[in-house]
Amino acid sequence: MKWLDRIPFFPIIAGALLLGLAPFTPQPHLLEKLNMLFLGTLQRPVDIFDLCLHGALPALLLLKTIRFLQTRTT
Repeated sequence: MKWLDRIPFFPIIAGALLLGLAPFTPQPHLLEKLNMLFLGTLQRPVDIFDLCLHGALPALLLLKTIRFLQTRTT
């Protein structure tokens, strides 16, 4: 997990906000695709790809934050 420690927070935060919330109107793709996932309607390959694309940086930010908190307390 040292590769995760070497990545600075700012680019991940900026990318997660921009890609996670794009397009800003009418509804961000990430929220739309997560809603489809919970409703069970996420079936088309393009929608699954869209979820992975828009959710990758927010997921990386979550992993980095967890890793940072774990290494900070030990």
